[in-house]
Amino acid sequence: MALLPNPSLSLRAEQLGSPDLSADRAAPAASHRRRDFVFVVNPKGANGRTGKEWKKLLPYLRIRLADHCNVCESFTSGPSHAIDITREAIREGAEAVIAVGGDGTLHEVVNGFFWDGNPLVSHEKGSTTALGLIPLGTGSDFARTFGWKNDPYDAIDRIAKGNKSKIDVGAIEGPTGDKHFFVNVADIHLSAKAGYYASQYKKFGNLCYVIGALKAFKGHENHDLEIKVDGGEWESVTKVTAMCIGNAKYFGGGMKITPTADPANGHLELVVLQNFKWYDFIIKLHRLYGGTHLSVKGVSSRSVKSIEVKERVQRGDIYVQSDGEHWGFLSTKFSILPGAIDFFC
Repeated sequence: MALLPNPSLSLRAEQLGSPDLSADRAAPAASHRRRDFVFVVNPKGANGRTGKEWKKLLPYLRIRLADHCNVCESFTSGPSHAIDITREAIREGAEAVIAVGGDGTLHEVVNGFFWDGNPLVSHEKGSTTALGLIPLGTGSDFARTFGWKNDPYDAIDRIAKGNKSKIDVGAIEGPTGDKHFFVNVADIHLSAKAGYYASQYKKFGNLCYVIGALKAFKGHENHDLEIKVDGGEWESVTKVTAMCIGNAKYFGGGMKITPTADPANGHLELVVLQNFKWYDFIIKLHRLYGGTHLSVKGVSSRSVKSIEVKERVQRGDIYVQSDGEHWGFLSTKFSILPGAIDFFC
């Protein structure tokens, strides 16, 4: 398979040793064409650690994946590059696209599974592409929902075993109607603003989240918002500090912000923090990280399939982010796409 003839992708296919996937072992060798596993690697992730660790992983990858597939490396060269690589791989009939990096790389790969707001279809009739993850980033929050350690060797073992299940994907839609997608957590106001600042300090590792929060608190004001849940009536939500919409449980480097979220239940978890002061976060930080904050005063939670959010008084400065990536500003609609992607688990 020829993927994106741009030489900057550093694409390489390798034919490996004996397979680990018993289902394919039973079929005669000539009965099927070997398909591609495309590994989308962000070599600059985690201050360059991702690229270095990937090189160390390759020998183990050769042993585990064997000759079941063509292993294709594709290195990203900048923002949104992983989206383009993923789309090209799916169109050409890749069996799997595996994000190698952090939540940002995974976020882009997930968005590559869609085109013009709809799931992308392969040129090869009947071909489907699965999503995989080898966590090598700063936060790796999505992996925490499954109880996975930040261990790339364990991740390779999961991919080699071939077990897959369908996971939900969240969709974000702005005033223009254009859709963007997330697999982990989307959030609004203070936490989104903190994430925006944190992204500028990734070189400091997980400390970037602390720096981002401190900068976001400067000049922060709680705001009155309005929400419409599952197509119902508009509701007023006063003095909102942060609003989080979780397909999965964790964000911000291990904070269990939407603790009842499940990426396979067909719903999003909405958690709202109201009238929090800066000292509330210090006092209640351990509960936010432990996921025991839903009983705290000023915190509410509910399960939704869709939610529209807007300002009561339009200002245009309420931040929105998804999977730790800045998306834009209110107003915004969030919805769930149940079982949208096959995921190696």
